[in-house]
Amino acid sequence: MSRNSAGFDWISIFIYLILICFGWANIYSASLGTSTGSFFDLSQPYGKQALFIILSIFLIIIVLSVEAKFYQRFSSIIYLISLLSLAGLFVFGKTISGATSWYSFGSFGIQPSEFAKFATALALAKYLSDIQTNIRKLSHQVKAFIIIAIPALLIIPQPDPGSALVYAAFFFPLYREGLSGFYLVTGLSAVAVFILTLLVGPMWVSAAVLFIGLLLFFRKRKQRPGRILITLFAIISISLSFSVNYIFENVFEQRHRDRFNIVLGKEVDSRGIGYNTNQSEIAIGSGGWLGKGWTEGTQTKGHFVPEQHTDYIFSTVGEEWGFLGSALVVLLFVLLLIRLLQLAERQRNQFTRIYGYSVIGILFLHFLVNIGMVIGIFPTVGIPLPFFSYGGSGLWGFTILLFIFIKLDSDRLSY
Repeated sequence: MSRNSAGFDWISIFIYLILICFGWANIYSASLGTSTGSFFDLSQPYGKQALFIILSIFLIIIVLSVEAKFYQRFSSIIYLISLLSLAGLFVFGKTISGATSWYSFGSFGIQPSEFAKFATALALAKYLSDIQTNIRKLSHQVKAFIIIAIPALLIIPQPDPGSALVYAAFFFPLYREGLSGFYLVTGLSAVAVFILTLLVGPMWVSAAVLFIGLLLFFRKRKQRPGRILITLFAIISISLSFSVNYIFENVFEQRHRDRFNIVLGKEVDSRGIGYNTNQSEIAIGSGGWLGKGWTEGTQTKGHFVPEQHTDYIFSTVGEEWGFLGSALVVLLFVLLLIRLLQLAERQRNQFTRIYGYSVIGILFLHFLVNIGMVIGIFPTVGIPLPFFSYGGSGLWGFTILLFIFIKLDSDRLSY
């Protein structure tokens, strides 16, 4: 590893180290009891996280020591192993908090869905680079979607819809490789119709769709294919709008309906399903500009925010480090994403570029949804903040995901 260490992107590595160290400091505060103990007390989350971080260093050494071409050559095997690990949960998995997402080994557990992300990224990069073309052909699109969908479909019944949602991030590399914007417009329109229908009802949404459709229809009077597409789009949107209530009441579970209603302002439940978000907002708001100081947050010390050291770790940042600390965390993630984007665009090898965009998409979606969830913009879906939230599987999965790309980037001049 030392021979090629000059080729590693030390900017990305430095940001990674800052994030995991700052994350650990907040986990320590969020899980601290009435008395302080050893930083390596394995009976406490902060002690376990310290161990996870140390083991991550060994993982990094292994990932960077392996030949870069290994990841491309054996990507299909890695992907298959990840699928088998997900399928095995239905037989050997342990149920924690209502989800059978873990393999249990004494007091420690492994969550295979965290490792399936980098395995899927490798498999997608392998397939797209093998076909040696952009992804405009329908058969290529279908095969790429299947690669993405299989692990997501194995995760949903656990049930773990939050982890399955992350697979939407793979549309980032698909668009970079030439996927039509039609899919993006269709997906965003469907989400907008769904949410607006919940807010104002199907009649108003249908009227708005019809009005916009008529305007576009008459603007395209000399373009027959465009008018046909607009007509189909309006019919599908109106049909979806009138289907929303049925889907919402019969497909979603009650806890999901409650979370959507709270986020949309249709219900106020600060003591029930909305308790976590409400307490999180109180903690962040009480931090002010500079925060209350490390380990001095009253909401944090009182453990008013459930799962604060995991999915809600950002609320500890807001309370104890204030707006400036929160802005620093956001800035670090933005800088990391921008740097990874620069690395992806300088690649000569298509496999590395596609994998890089997958890394960017996964980290961005986790970052966006987790912080949006903590401040009450998005429903609670159980997505951790990368390198920050407590958990060995999450930390190791994100570490492997990132450092495979750093290794591939270091080998770019050999192609």
